[in-house]
Amino acid sequence: MEQQFSKHIDEHLDFLKEGKLLLAISGGLDSVVLAHLCYDLKLNVALAHCNFNLRGEESDADEAFVLDLAEQFNLYVFIESFDTEAYAETHQLSIQMAARQLRYDWFYELSEHLGFDFILTAHHADDNLETFLINLTRGTGLNGLTGIPEINHRIVRPLLIFSRSDIEDYAERHQLQWREDSSNTSDKYLRNNIRHHVVPTLKEGRQEFLQNFKNTLSHLNDIADIVADRMLEFESKAIESIDENQVKFKISEFKTVNNPRAYLYELFKDYGFTEWNDVMYLLEANSGKFVMSKTHRLIKDRDHLILTAIEKPVFDAMEIQDNDTKVPISKGILFFDEADAVTTTNKNTIYVDKNKLVFPLLLRHWEHGDSFYPFGMRGKKKLSKYFKDEKYTLVEKENAVVLTSGDHIVWLVGERADDRFKVSEHTSQILKITLGTNES
Repeated sequence: MEQQFSKHIDEHLDFLKEGKLLLAISGGLDSVVLAHLCYDLKLNVALAHCNFNLRGEESDADEAFVLDLAEQFNLYVFIESFDTEAYAETHQLSIQMAARQLRYDWFYELSEHLGFDFILTAHHADDNLETFLINLTRGTGLNGLTGIPEINHRIVRPLLIFSRSDIEDYAERHQLQWREDSSNTSDKYLRNNIRHHVVPTLKEGRQEFLQNFKNTLSHLNDIADIVADRMLEFESKAIESIDENQVKFKISEFKTVNNPRAYLYELFKDYGFTEWNDVMYLLEANSGKFVMSKTHRLIKDRDHLILTAIEKPVFDAMEIQDNDTKVPISKGILFFDEADAVTTTNKNTIYVDKNKLVFPLLLRHWEHGDSFYPFGMRGKKKLSKYFKDEKYTLVEKENAVVLTSGDHIVWLVGERADDRFKVSEHTSQILKITLGTNES
C-alpha cells in the first residue's frame, strides 16, 4: 500500500508534495493510517482534531490519543472542542449534520488564517460506495451517483483508491494503534446500517466488486461531464438576464428540448426544489404562479421563469433632510446636487423644482393605493396599474421604492419621476437627484 500511495501522489496529486497540508484526524483507523502514510512520505502536514463532546470520556480519550500521535511524529496539532448538541439544537440540524458543519467550517478557518493549501481527509473506496448507496435511496440525480470527489476545492482525499480492507491490512502489518468510535457499531444511523449489512452482502463472493464499482463511477463521471457541457450551452440560450435580485429564463427555450423536465431539474436542483411536477407545470401556468423551496421561488411571468430568493428585501423607510447630499439605500446611493440647468435625464437621474418639495423627504417601499403622475404621461395612475402596464415582474414590484414629499410621490426611484415636480420656466432652484453607486 505504501508504494501504491506514493505512486498515486506522484502521478495524480503531486501538488501535495509542495503544499502546506492540514490533515483531519479523528483518531480512528482511516485517519491514523493516512497520517502514517503522509509522515512516511515526508509531506508537510499538521493535524487537526475535533472533539465534539458527544461520547464523554471516550471523546476526551480520542483527543489525548491524537495529541500523543502528534508528539510521536513531532507534528503541529490543532484541537477544537465543540458543544455539538447545542449547535444542532440552535440550527435545527441532526447531530451528524451539525458535526459535519462545525468540522469543515473550522478546517476552512484554520486554512485561511494559517495559510494551509489543502485539507486532507481519509475517505476511502468503501466510503464512496456507502455514499453512493445512501444517495440512491434518497432519489438523487446523476450528480449524487458520481461519488465523493478526490479533489473538491481545498479538500483532497488521497485514500479513495484504497478499500477498507487495504487500510486494515496496512494497520495490522505495521502494528498501528487507533481509536474505535463506539457509535460506529450502532445501526441507528443509515450509513452504519449500510456498512454493516448491505455492503458485506454486495461484496460476498465478488472479489472484483469494488473495482467494478470504481469503473461504474468513472463512466458516470464521464456522462456527468457531457451533461454539464450541454447545460452550459443551454443556459447561455435560456438565461435572458441576471441581476442582484433575480435570474430570468426564457420559457421558449425549454419548449425546444425533448425533455424539459430534465433541464428544469438540472438547472434548479441546487435551489432546494423538490416538487418537480409543480415546477414543470409552471411552463404552462398563468403569470404570477410560483413554486417555493425553503430558500427560493420560481415564478411564472408571461414568457419567463424568474428565480429569486424568497426573502423580501430588508428596507426601512428613511427621512432625507434639505442638507443631505448622499444617502445610501438598498438600490445604491442617492446623490442630491444643486443644478444650474436640466441636462440629459434617464431612469437614474431626475431634475425637480426644489421649491415644490417639502422636507424632510421620505424614502419608502411603495404601498397598495399609491398613485402618481408619471412624467411625460397625461393624468394620474395608480402604481399597481403602472407596474402592470410596464410589465413589472413580481420581484421588481417587491423591490420598488418611492421618494415622497408629504403625501406626493416625487420619484419611483430608478424608473419614472412625477410630473408635478418637474422643472419649468418659473423654477428658481433646480435639484438634481441621481441613483448611483459608490463609484459614482
